[in-house]
Amino acid sequence: MRIDAIIFRELHMPLVRPFETSFGVTRDRRVLLAEVQSEGLIGWGECTVGERPFFSEESTDTAWQVLTRELGPMLAAESPEHGGDCPRIFRQVRGNRMAKATLENAIWDLEAQREGIPLSQLLGGVREEIPCGVSLGIQSSIPELLSVIERELAAGYQRIKLKCKPGWDVDVFEQVRNRWPGIMLSCDANSAYRLGDIEHLVGFEAFDLLMIEQPLWHDDFYYHSMLQKQMQTAICLDESIRNRRDALAAIEMESCRIINIKLGRVGGFSEAIHVHNAAQERGVPVWCGGMLESGVGRAHNIALASLENFSLPGDVSASARYWLEDIIDPEVTVSPRGEISIPDSPGRGYEVKSDLVERLTVRKETIRDFALVG
Repeated sequence: MRIDAIIFRELHMPLVRPFETSFGVTRDRRVLLAEVQSEGLIGWGECTVGERPFFSEESTDTAWQVLTRELGPMLAAESPEHGGDCPRIFRQVRGNRMAKATLENAIWDLEAQREGIPLSQLLGGVREEIPCGVSLGIQSSIPELLSVIERELAAGYQRIKLKCKPGWDVDVFEQVRNRWPGIMLSCDANSAYRLGDIEHLVGFEAFDLLMIEQPLWHDDFYYHSMLQKQMQTAICLDESIRNRRDALAAIEMESCRIINIKLGRVGGFSEAIHVHNAAQERGVPVWCGGMLESGVGRAHNIALASLENFSLPGDVSASARYWLEDIIDPEVTVSPRGEISIPDSPGRGYEVKSDLVERLTVRKETIRDFALVG
């Protein structure tokens, strides 16, 4: 396909409610979008990077630099036929997986439109609906958290995930379990604990958790393996899994029994499919994590979660949980059964509200004819 233009935008979008994790509190999102124009079609990609380099080495500003100065020109100089061509095109740039995913996912979107099929079908998806859970940030008090959980359960969500950290864990789990003994419950530490906390972490067994997500270092397999061998509760790895090789190493070392796949973290759809397949072949379930995406990234997550081994409820939830108005039409909604229907129209299945995107844009750069236009 011929690349006619690539337009990069930064949008500022305030969250409906602050979202707190062990990294800190997020109130507003700086959303990076790539609009790739090709032969009358438009593919969209979203960079799911955080504002600061806390979840990964990338940040909004480093991703903008890499996208506009390196990856965008590389892509514009090529004629990719498939999203799977992007890892080869970008191979000279090390790391920067979230920036790479932005453009690769847009090419997959374009290819699905060109073929006249849903993005989920192009990826190999088999589901017509995906099960949904919610990720709940650290609240100001346990009563406030219980109120939020009650609201989300009433909305139909099938799994509740609680962000946790030292000082916000056991008492929280105990009160939640006392209130709702039978709900599917998990926790996510975002690497907030260390070796001295292992006995404390083993105590989480009392709360019948589906999984404990990334309790130790973000780049670790070894100590997670030690911890997993002491627990019946499954450990889920997130930040540690950057590609298929990491997934295979973690499974071989018995560092986890579940894997969270995030498109940006692994560099795009191509590597996400490789991780999915490696886990499926070894009987390890996966689920789709979220990064406070706008509707563009949310649409891509929905398509990815249609693959067969995404057997656990993911963090893909309704647009209205995060945004007063999302940038896609229709907005993502969740059924009373806690499911999202997979779109059956060509490409990502959601139209981008171009007028709203323009109103929210605070900076914009265009690559056309291999030149950068401010």
